[in-house]
Amino acid sequence: MTTTDRQAPPVEPPGADAEALDPRRWITLAILLMAVLIAALDSTVLNVAIPTILREFHTTLPSLQWVVAGYSLTFAALLIIGGRLGDIFGARRMFIIGAALFGLGSLLASLSTGVVSLVIGEAIIEGTGASLMLPATMSILSSTFQGRERATAFSTWGAVMGAAVAFGPLLGGFLTTNYSWRWAFRINVIVAPIAIVGALLFMARTPRSDRRERIDVPGAALIASGMFLLVFAISEGGTYGWFQQKRSFGIAGATVWPTSLPFSIVPVAFVLSAVVLSGFYRVQRAKERDDAAPLFELSNFAQPAFRVGTVTLMLLAMGQVAFLFVMSVVLQDGRHLSALDTGLWLVPSGVSIVAGSQLGNWLTRIIGTTNVVRAGLVLMATGMAAAAFAMSPSLSFASVLPALVLFGAGIGFGGSQLNNVILSDIPAHRAGAASGANTTVRMIGSALGIAVISSLLSSQTIRHATSGVEHADAVPTGLRHAALSQIRANGVNYSPPKGTAHADAAALRQVLDHAVVSGARVPLVFAAVVLAVGVALSTRIPQVGPRGSRQAAVDPETRLARLEAELAADSLAAP
Repeated sequence: MTTTDRQAPPVEPPGADAEALDPRRWITLAILLMAVLIAALDSTVLNVAIPTILREFHTTLPSLQWVVAGYSLTFAALLIIGGRLGDIFGARRMFIIGAALFGLGSLLASLSTGVVSLVIGEAIIEGTGASLMLPATMSILSSTFQGRERATAFSTWGAVMGAAVAFGPLLGGFLTTNYSWRWAFRINVIVAPIAIVGALLFMARTPRSDRRERIDVPGAALIASGMFLLVFAISEGGTYGWFQQKRSFGIAGATVWPTSLPFSIVPVAFVLSAVVLSGFYRVQRAKERDDAAPLFELSNFAQPAFRVGTVTLMLLAMGQVAFLFVMSVVLQDGRHLSALDTGLWLVPSGVSIVAGSQLGNWLTRIIGTTNVVRAGLVLMATGMAAAAFAMSPSLSFASVLPALVLFGAGIGFGGSQLNNVILSDIPAHRAGAASGANTTVRMIGSALGIAVISSLLSSQTIRHATSGVEHADAVPTGLRHAALSQIRANGVNYSPPKGTAHADAAALRQVLDHAVVSGARVPLVFAAVVLAVGVALSTRIPQVGPRGSRQAAVDPETRLARLEAELAADSLAAP
């Protein structure tokens, strides 16, 4: 009997079955999901609490924005470094250290009495902990699970990540309204130690690198500074101006880039990031050519699943964050819902993410993992288009419900399995750095999505609002001219001045409400086109599955051992 004729599954090399049947692997999955949950919630829960924190700390929005933006910047800058440290010293060890830092930063943030301590706790310490913890979770999943179980593990990982992002605003609104915004951090202080104890007791030790490797200090410095500059430029362009400096940029109270300069700090950051990241590329190529332990092996991009899947992931992240951003603005500024009610409207999306991830996991056994990813991108694009179609002044929960369900199911399909596809051909000793690069690309996609979508939403809202005010004949001419000037300057933040007649103020607010809803169509259509490009790109991702035939990232030696085991089994089965 030949290998191609035999229908039984491949025989694993000695020791593989024992490892695969280790019952602790499911406890390991539960521990990893706890960590993913608090890390994902942390990026969304706090957003709805910003107005409350502003009042409590008596500070300004530009000062407070570094709490949220700083977390993303630290996280993105250190992800590849965190993943590489896991490759060298063991993913389990880096997971424990990252969880400890995350819990410590949360404790400091929960006790903060001002912006400085909040930034140190949330943006710096928590961001560093997350950059160590999250790549380790994917590396541990890749080495712990194989075949069908690997698809199940990644689908559950993706479901928790997606659901946490979807339910984060609801949880944040509930905690802020009924208790305190500080509970957004106190949850982490409780969960992080539980995850650490669980890892120490139940998680199998991940092997350290067999080679005596040094940390690539030049590469670490280049990638950290380059990614910091890139994510800063993308995410802060709307704040400081893409070309003309709109607001002074300062550090620790000192003005570094005043508005008097002829151009913005943002293009400077873009240029510097390009120079630094080019240097990182050259250093890594030279180290890889000399077998000198580079921080990130660029040869990973020779694997089609990693190369194409990574770009597809960036487009998926752009679409996901665009949908949540637009819906939040429309519901809060167009429909004037509270943060809690906005979260309740988005519940069907979170439920669909969980259900879609489980259905997608089941479908991997039938149509293959790559096809499940493609189907998810199609569902996301369809849901985005349905949301654009639903945008109207009479927007209701029923009218937008199909879009919420379709989009959520698409994330459940695509988002949960795309990481599995990307890492399918990456050897175990590279999985940490590859996971860090994977998550870094997701962060870039999210930042780019926010930058582009917010700009589109603002410009379209201003266009519809100015058109509406110009045709509001019932509003006095002088008030119309003043409103047009303020709307062009402030966009959705415009409100009629105090002392405006009730009827005139109501007419202007109605125009602006309609403008927010109508202005959301173009950004949603743009995001749908981005996801459609992702669908087209995904056709170039190699097929993985349907029975997990390429879902275990293994070294050539392991592949050879498995082949020898199969041939030995064939010889024993032959008559």
